[in-house]
Amino acid sequence: MSASAPPYPHGSGLLAGKTVIVTAAAGTGIGFATAKRCVEEGAHVMISDIHERRLGEATAALAKVAAATVLPGAAVSGTQPLARNATAKPLAQLCNVTREADVQALIGAAVTELGHIDVVINNAGLGGFAHLVDMTDEQWRAVLDVTLDGTFRMTRAALRHMIPRRRGVIVNNASVLGWRAQAGQAHYAAAKAGVMALTRCAAVEGAPAGVRVNAVAPSLAMHEFLGKVTPPGLLEELTAKEAFGRAAEPWEVANVIVFLASDYSSYMTGEVVSVSSQHP
Repeated sequence: MSASAPPYPHGSGLLAGKTVIVTAAAGTGIGFATAKRCVEEGAHVMISDIHERRLGEATAALAKVAAATVLPGAAVSGTQPLARNATAKPLAQLCNVTREADVQALIGAAVTELGHIDVVINNAGLGGFAHLVDMTDEQWRAVLDVTLDGTFRMTRAALRHMIPRRRGVIVNNASVLGWRAQAGQAHYAAAKAGVMALTRCAAVEGAPAGVRVNAVAPSLAMHEFLGKVTPPGLLEELTAKEAFGRAAEPWEVANVIVFLASDYSSYMTGEVVSVSSQHP
């Protein structure tokens, strides 16, 4: 018997006043859920994606969230709490993380519009399914270029901005497949293991300047796109391995990302936090 998801949590101002970039944030997955949670926690957010229409839709949805968000402690002398200021309207920038020019344009737009960047959340990734004996060089390279190389490009650009400021946080989206084996996922698993190693090395280099770099490693977060790229029956098989008998909601992964982005995790760097209930 599966457990139901807990109630959706209210914001607590964990990122109040922070400026945040979230890559690959259009659609219904972890990226959009993370951007939404960041807005609800008081951050001023810029999202990016390669899909122009979906990016516009996501930005419009986040603008409604921002307008309705009430920050804790806003009440004064018994008056009603104040809704978020219109200047905190979420921003958007097209970006393909496989292109260095796009990455530079995203960082540049964020600095121009937000003034500086406190947090970069690297969510962009590409999956797929192919057994190793059938996998083409093109399939391998495509997954590595988005998932690992794209995270490298964004992390490099973020560090170049954050180290001179002597502050900043980077959170990367890895996967439990960076630790665990799964047939048909050699390219994705290798890329995510690379993200974990990149996270640890970047953390060591950023630490002297007070820049923190961590990652989350989800096991299974359900959203509508996942079923389109997964072989029949596999999601049911993976769900059965979860102790709660269900996949995570994308916002449950986003909550952990928000924690790592916040000052509540100030002594954590180089860590990969599993967001999983999976048992052997």
